[in-house]
Amino acid sequence: MPPPRQIVATWLHRGMVFSGEKPGKPPVTIDGDTAEGPSPMDALLIAIAGCTGADVVLVLEKKRINLRELRIDVTGTRREEQPQRYLAIHLVYRVTAPGTSEQAIRFAIDLSLEKYCSVSHSLNPDIPITYDLVLEA
Repeated sequence: MPPPRQIVATWLHRGMVFSGEKPGKPPVTIDGDTAEGPSPMDALLIAIAGCTGADVVLVLEKKRINLRELRIDVTGTRREEQPQRYLAIHLVYRVTAPGTSEQAIRFAIDLSLEKYCSVSHSLNPDIPITYDLVLEA
């Protein structure tokens, strides 16, 4: 079993602004009011995009696919009532990989979302996570 992960979140004495960091790494600003950085809920969307994106890059590298660009747009739909948790998350993968097939890219995305992305697997399983793929020239 891997060792537990630890971070430190420190309130910066203004509004709902926190500095979060893994000791020895650069800090990240999280702001509940979204004035100085993403909110915690926005950070969760960034985390899922970063997690699945890293998986996709790794799978495509192993398949020797020439990935030139990957951008992931994420939309999270939240409840209006408290707790305002996510009810659904939708990702749009915008991929530039000349000479590759849509099937190869979808294989990498599906593998990430179904097996490898720790962030998506850490969410409540009743939250549907869907995606679209846009292959760009």
